[in-house]
Amino acid sequence: MITGNMLRDGIISAANNITGLRKEVDAMNVFPVPDGDTGTNMSMTISAAAREAGLLPPDADVSAVADVVASALLRGARGNSGVILSLIFRGFAKALKGTKQADGLMLAAALHAGAESAYKAVMKPTEGTILTVVRRAAENALETAKNGGDALAVWRTACEGAADALAQTPELLPVLKKAGVV
Repeated sequence: MITGNMLRDGIISAANNITGLRKEVDAMNVFPVPDGDTGTNMSMTISAAAREAGLLPPDADVSAVADVVASALLRGARGNSGVILSLIFRGFAKALKGTKQADGLMLAAALHAGAESAYKAVMKPTEGTILTVVRRAAENALETAKNGGDALAVWRTACEGAADALAQTPELLPVLKKAGVV
């Protein structure tokens, strides 16, 4: 089971990681415009969520944490990548509404809802972007959950799906392949 405390800590860890890798992500930024700010935008966006999540009490449930994170991401969204990240979490939070703890199936459903939310909100979804990565993560998560996987197994396979999708992005989006980035 995923608790609110675990989700909060995961958001804070993600914010620390993207902040630490901000310059490397900026250097890979070639789509839709090679403006070199995706790492900065995502770092600023998720850091806003981490700050607010960090203010929650340790006993906050998954629903409360997801709601606070989704709201903070929307208010703190910077650039296309930040907006898309906020859309993913909007769907994620809606799927977890009223949930105290999330099992594998709930987690997979939330990831799937997040992917759907982002795809629906983007006017021209482009494969080879964060949209593809989150969709493949959600597909892997759902498959594992349907086969009885617990939350940890679901999360692991979601991460594997995301990594596989990321590695394939240059084949889906020629501008990435030309630039030699994912």
